[in-house]
Amino acid sequence: MKALQLKIPPPIVTVLFAACMWAVTNIVSDYSFAIPYCKTLSCIISVVGGIISVFAMYSFYSAKTTINSVQLNYASSFVVSGVYSFTRNPMYLGLLFVLLGWLLFLSNILAVVFIPLFIFFMNYFQIKPEEKALELKFGQAFILYKLKVRRWL
Repeated sequence: MKALQLKIPPPIVTVLFAACMWAVTNIVSDYSFAIPYCKTLSCIISVVGGIISVFAMYSFYSAKTTINSVQLNYASSFVVSGVYSFTRNPMYLGLLFVLLGWLLFLSNILAVVFIPLFIFFMNYFQIKPEEKALELKFGQAFILYKLKVRRWL
């Protein structure tokens, strides 16, 4: 399973999970649910996720470091300001919000299963290996940052 660590770019992982959610919704449509203003809420949550991710990418751009989470050797610094003072992984949090918005748009209870699977996948195959690499590269500074700022929220 370690072969998957840091191999698939997170946006592609998100698209794959979204596709699985869509497939389940189309195969088993009996488990639909209705929430008032569901489509509007879906759009708002997805846009918030996009905004979080954009702020995170801008922070990386301002720090002149890479957003390429597959090749961590190009990281020149780790960012601790802005949205990174609230969450260590705002780009992934943004992608999670997009999936939550997609879930509401699909309105199928079986698609909910993919949300914790996405979180597990990201934690195990993306975040933990990233954190290990950043710890090796930035040492005590990154360890202290991890103690102060939560992984997701």
